[in-house]
Amino acid sequence: MSQTMRAAVMHGPRDHRMEERPRPKPGAKEILVRVEHVGICGSDMHFLEEGRLGNWVVEKPMVLGHESAGEIVGLGAGVVGFAVGDKVTLEPGVPCGECFNCQSGHYNLCPDMDFMAVPGQRDGVFLEYVAHPAKMAFKLPKEVGTLEGALCEPLSVGLYAVQKSGAWLGQSAVIFGSGCIGLVTLLVLKSVGVRDITVVDVIDKRLEKARELGAVKTIRGDKTDAVREILSATGGQGLPLVFECAGNAAATLQSTKVVAANGAVVLVGMAADPELKLDVATLSAKEARVETIFRYRNLYPTAIKAVATGAVPLAKIASHVFPFEKMIEGMYYNMDHKDEVIKGVVSFV
Repeated sequence: MSQTMRAAVMHGPRDHRMEERPRPKPGAKEILVRVEHVGICGSDMHFLEEGRLGNWVVEKPMVLGHESAGEIVGLGAGVVGFAVGDKVTLEPGVPCGECFNCQSGHYNLCPDMDFMAVPGQRDGVFLEYVAHPAKMAFKLPKEVGTLEGALCEPLSVGLYAVQKSGAWLGQSAVIFGSGCIGLVTLLVLKSVGVRDITVVDVIDKRLEKARELGAVKTIRGDKTDAVREILSATGGQGLPLVFECAGNAAATLQSTKVVAANGAVVLVGMAADPELKLDVATLSAKEARVETIFRYRNLYPTAIKAVATGAVPLAKIASHVFPFEKMIEGMYYNMDHKDEVIKGVVSFV
């Protein structure tokens, strides 16, 4: 086996290059994985297009990509429960395991998190091989392919959002934003018995996909007053479950205007501006609550089981699959055709 591998390396905004790098060796309690599929996340697009995401700034060459799955080809010392040939999905964040947040079960809030494709933390997985701690790897059953395995990362976000909302059978919901995260939130809501789902977006192709996946109603937000439409349809009452998955100021404000009494608004999307307006008067008058999430925790096994049992048809959200050999062109295509690409995935197989 060659001692080198190919890696797609970002050097700056719209500067993505294919390079040769040494093939890693697994350390103690690590597995070596031959990557098979990697999802293209919105954060990858932000970094590549603008060189930053919020307070994270790319200051030196970095490998993007954090939604991955592949096949184990090597085991480090002390690894138990895994074997060469196992198909696995990799949870991209490695917490310290020792701080208060980790010890209390909130490891997603670890201040020393070592997360893939985050400046100053660890490289991502737009490369052929990766060494990763076995404790953050999860076996895939035969019913779950590595494309779906890679997309268990965004699915975990949707699972966490729905978990935080307290959704139950028979409720109604609205989702602002039908990109990848909005769509996985839709799929999770359906799986727990929330079927009356409205989706708001400004891109027709995304709204078409939302209808395909089970949205009862869609609203083109730049052509229709979504707040008026939702309140009119509910007799002014609003909806008990509201998910902001667009990550923009307008959708965030709208989300807090359409929530029903005793309902929940879950802020899922990450906005570029950290300071956003909320309709606090409406929230207070209706005793509605606002929930926030940061990534997810302890949900990869649930995500895998949801896909394996058929409860969540995850592969349906992948609209474009780019071969690794052409992934740089694929990344630029993804950036320049946001109205066409719903979810891009890089395939190494």
